[in-house]
Amino acid sequence: MFKVLSGIWALLLGIVLIMLGNGMHFTLIGLRGGLEGFSATELAIVTSGYFVGFLSGARLTPSLIHNVGHVRVFAALGSFMSAGLIAFPLLVEPWAWTLLRVLVGFCMSGVYVTAESWLNDASTNATRGKVLSAYMIAQTLGIIGAQGLLTLGDAQTSVLFIGASILVSISFAPILLTVAPAPKTEVTRPMPLRDLFVRSPLGTIGIFLLGTVYATQSGMGPVFGTLIGMTASQISLFIAMLFAGALVFQYPIGWISDRVDRRHLILAASLIAGAACLCGYMAGDALWPLMASAFVAGGMTTPLYALFLAYTNDFLAPEDMPAASGGLVFTFGLGAIIGPLATGWAMESAGPYTFWLVLAVTFGAVALYALYRMTQRPGVPASQTDSYLGVIPTASPVAIEAASAWAVEQAETDREGEPEPVRT
Repeated sequence: MFKVLSGIWALLLGIVLIMLGNGMHFTLIGLRGGLEGFSATELAIVTSGYFVGFLSGARLTPSLIHNVGHVRVFAALGSFMSAGLIAFPLLVEPWAWTLLRVLVGFCMSGVYVTAESWLNDASTNATRGKVLSAYMIAQTLGIIGAQGLLTLGDAQTSVLFIGASILVSISFAPILLTVAPAPKTEVTRPMPLRDLFVRSPLGTIGIFLLGTVYATQSGMGPVFGTLIGMTASQISLFIAMLFAGALVFQYPIGWISDRVDRRHLILAASLIAGAACLCGYMAGDALWPLMASAFVAGGMTTPLYALFLAYTNDFLAPEDMPAASGGLVFTFGLGAIIGPLATGWAMESAGPYTFWLVLAVTFGAVALYALYRMTQRPGVPASQTDSYLGVIPTASPVAIEAASAWAVEQAETDREGEPEPVRT
């Protein structure tokens, strides 16, 4: 593993720094917005703006790279993102923040596409799984670390926004100064949603609902904390718990995933997450029960994303996986746009604790639909499924296509290594 990391350390360092800046800004929006008197609905619109930009960036960045090259796109997007982060405290209006969030989301998506292209080009079939795993861990650690940095300043001032901008700006130095020659970037056109639904109804519906969950947790979590009177440090810890749970549960769920019917695991993870959200609702403003609920609910969300990708691939031929991956990313993005809007309206109408109820109902819907799909067709035996790789929701289609290719190769290798059955 050390040998693998020695060739990509600069990229990983840059990604950690980017995620520190992006993670700070995500939580800052809820903190500063609450201090400025923004309503839950206004902050929900601001939150959704990020995912509008993110979805657009995933679709348009490959064309930009094709026209002007990786380095120029990477540097330009980084500059715009850094400028956008500084502009938040200068333009404290919901409409301005929404536009800035669209810009930051677009830039962040383009940064992912570019960085993941370099990572994919730097890996071989033998190392791709380890490289992608290291990349996903680096992203998650960056988000968690960002929450700690938020405790070093006051959200009422511009200091934290400036700090986030500085982190994003300096993150590009190790990447741009050490990357290999620009790789070829091609993102397959996404599979139409109708075709995707026909191939895998559970994967399509499940990942759409999970998009609403992820965006609600990461975007509306700080808003919830502000509305119930948490301190800035407590809100930072709350968001950190959501992602720390993902870091802890990803590997064990992935290990189980390769050994059982994945629908059973999707059902179980959804029920556990739904129960955790109900516990969060009943906890009221009790700090540590809230933290425990966030740890478990967030810990189920990210593995469920990878589970839906793996489950969908189980029903596809290898040549169809890239297009299906693009379709799933698009479906997830649609859910991520809608989720905060629905949650913000619910919190505005029925109080901040409906944050947990919306999440619980959504996880319950995933569980019920998984249960229904079990009655509609037989599952794929575990011995015939592709390998699981812990892809996280912030990954672009480039990483997901690479992960799908690795999963197929790994599964074929594992099956070739199995002993022949003894005939009597």
